Amino acid sequence: MRTSANFPFLLETFFADRLLRQRQASPHTIAAYRDTFCLLLRFAQDRLKRAPSTIALEHFDAPFIGAFLDHIEKDRQNSARSRNARLAAIHSFFQYAALHAPEHIALIQRVLAIPSKRYDHAQIEFLTSQEIEALLAAPDVGTWTGRRDRTLLLVAVQTGLRVSELVGLHCEDAILGSGAHVRCLGKGRKERCTPLRKDAVEALRVWCRERNPKPSEPLFPSTRGGSLGVDGVGHLLAKHLATARKLCPSLENKRVSPHVLRHSAAMELLQAGVDHSVIALWLGHERVETTQMYLHANLALKEQALAKTTPSNVRPGRYKPEDKLLAFLKRL
Repeated sequence: MRTSANFPFLLETFFADRLLRQRQASPHTIAAYRDTFCLLLRFAQDRLKRAPSTIALEHFDAPFIGAFLDHIEKDRQNSARSRNARLAAIHSFFQYAALHAPEHIALIQRVLAIPSKRYDHAQIEFLTSQEIEALLAAPDVGTWTGRRDRTLLLVAVQTGLRVSELVGLHCEDAILGSGAHVRCLGKGRKERCTPLRKDAVEALRVWCRERNPKPSEPLFPSTRGGSLGVDGVGHLLAKHLATARKLCPSLENKRVSPHVLRHSAAMELLQAGVDHSVIALWLGHERVETTQMYLHANLALKEQALAKTTPSNVRPGRYKPEDKLLAFLKRL
């Protein structure tokens, strides 16, 4: 019998009623919450020796959820940030359960009281211009997959799209005429357009001319013709990084993920003098403050600021006008 306190029924209505109907959550949110509960149910199946469809809400008390979060960090080697994202999904479900299973309110409140974990904010990784060139030179453009991979990597480091946005692109989303850009549905169901440089436009034109695809087909398909997955992008990136490291030794000590390509695009814009508010719009950040992390990571900007300061033990000198001829040359 299905009752409001039945866990499988609660979970199904949480996704169908709360996330899809009431909140109209984005596909990215649905996928993240789905993955969280798949992991939780597999963990419960191993610990409780019960089929997921027979597990009750009372099994998910605070100690059990705490053990699951420890499993996420220690056994799966996930970061504290990933742990907190899983906890946020669980909290969202238990807030929904509080309305529909009030008889379990004491258990629910204890789960909702589990805090997010604080963590150190590591300095972001990004690729230099030389490292980007080495990575783009790595794919073998004599093969179909090599041409796809190079085009994908070029678009990634030039647009700064999130990997989920990149694999979600369809051919109709690449506008290659006047005002060339790619159109994507980003975080928070926000549609944005990102301009393309000439080299990316030319690469995409060649790629689309070779495939002659339908507008609704994926821009970067898998070898089977379907959409390339997030894991697929990670796999091809790791493969080409192994080649690029032979050409560029500075890549040896860098941990490069698909998100590092996004950071690299932001740093290229920042070093080119683009205002950080424009970079926030470019990347689809909800808050301009998010873009501040690139200012902290840019050592070159800090060195420029340092060069403008005067050492404390140097006496200020009297201003002397510059030689007229040198002043003329500097103005050129």
